[in-house]
Amino acid sequence: MEGDIALVSHIYERFNARDIDGVLAALCDDVAWSNGMDGGHVHGHAALREYWTRQWALVSPHVEPKEIARGTDGSIVVDVLQSIRDLDGNPLEGQTHGLKDRMVAHVFHFQKGKVARFDIGDGR
Repeated sequence: MEGDIALVSHIYERFNARDIDGVLAALCDDVAWSNGMDGGHVHGHAALREYWTRQWALVSPHVEPKEIARGTDGSIVVDVLQSIRDLDGNPLEGQTHGLKDRMVAHVFHFQKGKVARFDIGDGR
């Protein structure tokens, strides 16, 4: 589990630094990644790069892991404080997307040492 936790911690660090390539290096080529803005999943590196580029042009998200545990299915479940700001760092007003400040649960599924699927659920 320590290797999986280190990988997940690396993903959060790189995401918050807006380092797309640093995150993608930890993901399977055909990763299924939950689309927190529009619903559904984004599939593969190219689509995920496009999704984050679009997201970061609209808002400035920050995710802070609070608790990490192993799920019953072998996944890594992370309780995360998700903060969403406008591009100037101000709280959002009148947003039209699904992102907002809240606690969420991030679920990472692994395959051969990389993240194969990422889901977002309700946090505690």
